Formats: sequence, C-alpha cells, structure tokens
Amino acid sequence: MTHSPRVGLFVTCLVDLFRPNVGFAAIKLLEKAGCQVEVPTAQTCCGQPAYNNGDWANSRAIAKQVIELFYDFDYIVAPSGSCIGMLKRHYPQLFEADKKWQVKAQAFAERCYELVSFLTDVCQIKIEAGFAQTVTYHDSCSGLRELGIAKQPRQLLSDVQGINLRDMNESDVCCGFGGTFCVKYPDISARLVSDKVANIEETNADVLLAGDMGCLLNIAGRLKRLNSSVKVYHIAEVLANMTNVPAIND
Repeated sequence: MTHSPRVGLFVTCLVDLFRPNVGFAAIKLLEKAGCQVEVPTAQTCCGQPAYNNGDWANSRAIAKQVIELFYDFDYIVAPSGSCIGMLKRHYPQLFEADKKWQVKAQAFAERCYELVSFLTDVCQIKIEAGFAQTVTYHDSCSGLRELGIAKQPRQLLSDVQGINLRDMNESDVCCGFGGTFCVKYPDISARLVSDKVANIEETNADVLLAGDMGCLLNIAGRLKRLNSSVKVYHIAEVLANMTNVPAIND
C-alpha cells in the first residue's frame, strides 16, 4: 500500500467477551501491515443474531449504528468471516426498501474485510512468526461461502516458521455452530461437531486453527468434553506470535 490506511477494527462480540487476545493479535498484525488502527468504543453487535431470527427491524437499527460509527474509515476489518459476512453481504439487503440507506450500506460494505483476507488481498503482508506445531485448519461457512476465503489463511500459515499444516477431510463442512442453529437443532449440531472432531483427530494435529470464534468455541467445547489433547487457537494468534496464553479449550 502506498499510504497508511485508517482501519476501524470491528472487534466482534465473541472476541470481546471470550477471547480479547484475538483482538490484540488483530491490531498487532494490522499495524505491522502499515495500517493506522482505531477501535471505536461505542461499537456493538453486528446484528446477525437478530437478522438470522427474522428481526429485521432491530437488525436495521443496529446496522445504522454500525455504519455511522465506522463510515469514515478507509477500511473496516474484523477477525471473523461471520460478522464481516453480515456487514458486507446482508447490510445492503436490509435496506432494499430505503434507497438512501441502501446506497450508504453498499458503500460501507465495499470497505469491509475479514482480517485474513485483508492481510493477503489488500496489504499483501509478509508474516514473520514461528509456531513449531502440527496444525489443521477449519474453514468457517461464512468466510468460505460468503467471502470466498480458503487459500488466504493457508498462504499466510505457509510463511510461519516451523509449522506443519495438514488439511483435514471435509475441512469445508460446517462444524455445527451456525449461530442460533446449534440452539434450535442441538442433535444435528452435536452430530456435525462430532464428525468435525473425528476429522481433526485423524490428522494427528496438535492444534486446530480457524478464523471465526463461533466455530472455535463450538469445536473447542467438544474437544474438551472428549478430553482431547488438541489445542485450539484463532489463526490471528499464531500469525501475530501471541500464543503465549492458554488455548481456547484450556
């Protein structure tokens, strides 16, 4: 990049409440890439839970607040394909009957990026990290299907010194979280996450990585209940050399 873009970090609810280290790792990576990073303190949820449950009125109210708060940034970046999928794909849909806000939502959406895709596709960052572990990677549904994120995390991980990346079978299959899906359909969710864990353990990996806290918390919970030795981290923690904290499932 020829200048230092001003980036607004959308922290996400799950990072804020369960894994702040991911937010700090995201800031470290973005600053290393030459960005000026700001974290607006008035930010709230992206509105996805309300949207997925058909509450479009509250979704619109939340979307307006987010758009206004982040609108002046060059880019809006989040360590989550799920939340960025909401901002980038669904915010414009919320305002189909309101031309003024749809134009604004579309302009906003075009500047929204998931962290890993932003680092590769926009910043073209060179990773300087070490992680001497055998790892496997889970592709989250939102990142993969809504944003086309698949090669980007593997590209960045290939630069990490000492890492041994082994792709699992069905890495692109849902882990069973799906936001409120796991609450509405617990039996199906449990089957999906059990299949995911079986595929993870088949790789003999020491560590599972992914780019979405929803997936990570879901899989980490299942691994812990099974007393598995596989540790769980967000990919940003590895890329930023910030794994000197307990794993998500510790």
